[in-house]
Amino acid sequence: MGAASSRLEKALGEQFPEGERYFGLENFGNTCYCNSVLQALYFCVPFRDQLLEYYGNNKSAGDFEENMLTCLADLFSQISNQKKKTGVIAPKRFIQRLKKQNEIFRSYMHQDAHEFLNFLLNELVDILEKEHKAVREPLPNHSSQKASNGPINGQPNGSHKELAATLVHKCFQGILTNETRCLRCETVTDRDETFFDLSLDIEQNSSITSCLKNFSSTETLNAEDKFFCDKCCSLQEAQKRMKIKKPPNILVIHLKRFKYIEQLQRYKKLSYRVVFPLELKLLNTVDNSDLEYSLFAVVVHVGSGPNHGHYISLVKSHNHWLFFDDENVEMTDESMVQAFFGSAQEFSGNTDNGYILFYESLAEKS
Repeated sequence: MGAASSRLEKALGEQFPEGERYFGLENFGNTCYCNSVLQALYFCVPFRDQLLEYYGNNKSAGDFEENMLTCLADLFSQISNQKKKTGVIAPKRFIQRLKKQNEIFRSYMHQDAHEFLNFLLNELVDILEKEHKAVREPLPNHSSQKASNGPINGQPNGSHKELAATLVHKCFQGILTNETRCLRCETVTDRDETFFDLSLDIEQNSSITSCLKNFSSTETLNAEDKFFCDKCCSLQEAQKRMKIKKPPNILVIHLKRFKYIEQLQRYKKLSYRVVFPLELKLLNTVDNSDLEYSLFAVVVHVGSGPNHGHYISLVKSHNHWLFFDDENVEMTDESMVQAFFGSAQEFSGNTDNGYILFYESLAEKS
């Protein structure tokens, strides 16, 4: 990595961002799923800043109990405080804690990066909420729940309980509203659900915009799927659709590239070509406002199947794109993002596909 580090510093030269650090992460045996997500989270600047602030406040208190949160904060602090601008860090303590905390990640087998991201964010929320309850320190009200996706206490719109906002909620949480319209009396029932990421079904030769459109498309509930209308007091045909009520500051999109094929009795990877833009307009919101987001990280799955392969990440930092592959960090070009859209042909050698996309709200940035 020494030569690669010096190449990176030379490539950036005087443009090397003040105070920024670009460090690869050592692989401890198939831990690329973890490394790729950690790099994306580290360069999610609002999240990093809040986590480092938490670390500074709690480290001085001297009552650090080791958990996933303290291990992540410690790792981010190690990277940001390095004297060198580039190099390699071994996230040993974090990996050890992860394996201790969740048996799914204990083996040396290939793991799913999205599953890891979901586990990590929910674990951080759990720890932070327990800490807030322990010190009985009221936080700003925020409709939240530990689960990344799910109803807010299962209550109709407007009647959910207000809980405390953690740094995870502030960055990643959005609210979906499930609108169901009875086709007999036209009454609309709204039900809210929180999310930390949107998992989108994908189709061949499509785009994120079309996937989002399908996500919010109207579905008719009839026959065995009829909806119980409270006003009609009976099962009725209805139309249902999902829209974004509160968009998150950081929009995480998970492309469902692994599909269970009944005939094969196993999961198959879909290397479909799905175009994801550098600038995304979010159209499927409740108030129909065109919210703009900017792509700053892509976690890429390399390989033909769900149970083997490799993960890498592309990250945008200070208007430069960087390529992270475990210990290796290199400068790359913005056009490189297009190489990970997927393949337009069903049987192609191209198995390097965008899997998790991280977008930052331009409104938040300004």
